[in-house]
Amino acid sequence: MDIIDTINELRQVAHSDFAAQVKHVAVILTAPRSGSSLLKSVLSAHPEIASLDGEMEPFLALTRNGFGRNSDSDAFSHLDNRDALLDNIFDDMTLPADGYPEYNFLRSRWEKRLLLQFPSLFSNVDAYSKLLLDLDAVFDQAQEQQIQGEAMLQDLILSRIFKSETWRLDYYDGKKSPAANHCFNEAMKLEEPPFVLPRHYRRRFRAGDAREKTLLFKTPPDVYRLGIYEQLFPNAQIKYLHLTRGYAQSVNGLMDGWLSPVAFFSRDLEPAGVNLAIKGYSNHVDFGKRWWKFDLPPNWREYINASLEDVCLNQWLSAHQTILASRVETLPVSFEEFLSKPAVVIKKITSYLGLREMPGLPAFPVTMATEAPKIRRWQKREDSLLRLGGRSEVKNMMGDLAYQMSPDTWL
Repeated sequence: MDIIDTINELRQVAHSDFAAQVKHVAVILTAPRSGSSLLKSVLSAHPEIASLDGEMEPFLALTRNGFGRNSDSDAFSHLDNRDALLDNIFDDMTLPADGYPEYNFLRSRWEKRLLLQFPSLFSNVDAYSKLLLDLDAVFDQAQEQQIQGEAMLQDLILSRIFKSETWRLDYYDGKKSPAANHCFNEAMKLEEPPFVLPRHYRRRFRAGDAREKTLLFKTPPDVYRLGIYEQLFPNAQIKYLHLTRGYAQSVNGLMDGWLSPVAFFSRDLEPAGVNLAIKGYSNHVDFGKRWWKFDLPPNWREYINASLEDVCLNQWLSAHQTILASRVETLPVSFEEFLSKPAVVIKKITSYLGLREMPGLPAFPVTMATEAPKIRRWQKREDSLLRLGGRSEVKNMMGDLAYQMSPDTWL
């Protein structure tokens, strides 16, 4: 039995027969670092939308789909172990809920999420037993004291579980210490850091939801495996959103993420016998010869000796080229417009999905950030990014995505 078998056994995900009943699915197609986490966070507050706490990637790994299994990249057309993948999806799928948190349900979600985040650690019998005891203690305290604040409970859980390994807190979205001086160094990766946390005021997915609600998915590598949602939900209408962001902002965010010591570790290439020599990355950080970050496009091997800016530009270009070449029907959504006119954009999306308007927009959380958000962050690499903008393929794609090549319009 390998670690994946052990994690699957410990998670004890129940079988579900919901897939054939699902009628409505929405999928956000985009390049990485284009704002999809924020957009999904806002949409998932809609009472008619069901969503995962994170992305589908760890469930693909648990069911042995993707790179190193049935593909040499993030691209594949046929799903293996479809039923097991669906079981994991429906087990994690939730909807907004009012009232007191359902503590037993929330505790179960925490246990399953932590097994995804630290598979090597918690597949150890002693460590797993301690995890269960810690979770029991925290949730007993939460129920006794009626702790309802999401952030308070999250901090209570993490500080208890990692009280002797506080550096692991740096892997969590929004929890990184400014003084962090170590890098991600787990023996096995299923979920990609920054790790998400189980959302607090959510309820479990029920049989009636399959017919009545819209299932929302957001995973940037989905652009390379169009058709899998049709395999998963054969009786559903699948609607796609094409989320765009200008190249300078996206490439700048990608470069920040590649250089982050604790975030966006997607593929360990050492077992594949690949030694990265990406200029500005492999010669700059300790993990740079081994770890690929973000999406793994079909042409990734052509870039293992390239410059970091070329790797990141290719990740932006390849994603949008693949979406446009597929000719799949999409609703174009500009991230820049979403930031400047959120109510207008969300109304356009809910109308496209056939949903009623949201009664009010939730506060925008800071998600998956490598540094404090601010306008025109791309200008710290202005010279190199403007050089990239001189390339014909960049100009053509910016035009295809309805962006101007005027730097003063790039937020």
